[in-house]
Amino acid sequence: MERKYEHLSLEERNTIARLRADGQSFRKIAASLGRSASSISREINRNQGRQVGYRPVYADERAWARRWRGSKMARQPGLQKLVLDRLSGGWSPEQIAGRLEREKADLRISHESIYRFIYAQIARTNDYAWRRYLPRGKSKRGWYRRPHQPVHHISDRVSIEQRPLYIEKRRQKGHWETDLLHPRKSGAAVLVAVERASRFVLLAKQPGKHAAPVAEQLTNWFSPMPSGLRRSLTQDNGPEFFLHHRLNPIGVKTYFCHPHHPWQKGSVENMNGRLRRYIPLGTDPESFSNDDLQALARRLNHTPRKCLGFKTPAEVFLPLLQPLHFKCESTFPLARE
Repeated sequence: MERKYEHLSLEERNTIARLRADGQSFRKIAASLGRSASSISREINRNQGRQVGYRPVYADERAWARRWRGSKMARQPGLQKLVLDRLSGGWSPEQIAGRLEREKADLRISHESIYRFIYAQIARTNDYAWRRYLPRGKSKRGWYRRPHQPVHHISDRVSIEQRPLYIEKRRQKGHWETDLLHPRKSGAAVLVAVERASRFVLLAKQPGKHAAPVAEQLTNWFSPMPSGLRRSLTQDNGPEFFLHHRLNPIGVKTYFCHPHHPWQKGSVENMNGRLRRYIPLGTDPESFSNDDLQALARRLNHTPRKCLGFKTPAEVFLPLLQPLHFKCESTFPLARE
């Protein structure tokens, strides 16, 4: 009759450790225990520690942990609290997993395990409040494109086709993208500028879709910077950028995307998606101040990014500005609606 496989007991693991310390081969250990040599080889290779070698109790704990079928976050409360706290702080699952790996932390987890845990909670509890932990707040992963605004003619417009190709490689700093984020269809808006290489973001509240305040704010941002950090600015064809040429005297070359091609300024579009977590559509513009936006910019600039090797935008960009004592003011995190 075929023998049914049984897991190794702690007593058998003690025997394996003793015989292994005596220099016995896998075959001799297997013969002593009535096991196959492949089982002994697999046991030692899978359950030994990198520094401590094969230890019976440690091997037994690893074997039992591997048989556990529950979520890693569910069975490790400390890890669960750490992950949920960072998700609440605006970090994405990839940012959390990457930063833990970069810091060589004792508690580590993959971004897929974080997504599975959140989706499992939604399915188990039918409580869609769990979606708020995710970057886009969706119960399914994926993306969609919003309708585009009509094209507006802009004088002295230079097409993105004339922008040097090396800018696409994101190796040279000083190339920016900008956009105007509208909490509602009318009223105050948020001017967003993102540096392409570092993903460093600048935010400012605007009275509306007016070109003069936008040009003035962009000039105030870029003027104190060294010329190497204000080389170009790419924007869409909205009327808020009619006065783009006011930036040319300070050395900023301006380029415009093709009509209905917002993905050509993908850095700022990506940032707009992140901002929508804190300023969703329908938010009353009077519910937050410019100081709140500076706090939000600080949070985003100190959140690690996968594209930066899980460094933060501030770690990449701010050292270049320290001789000028350039800073982003901050007060407190922007409250969720």
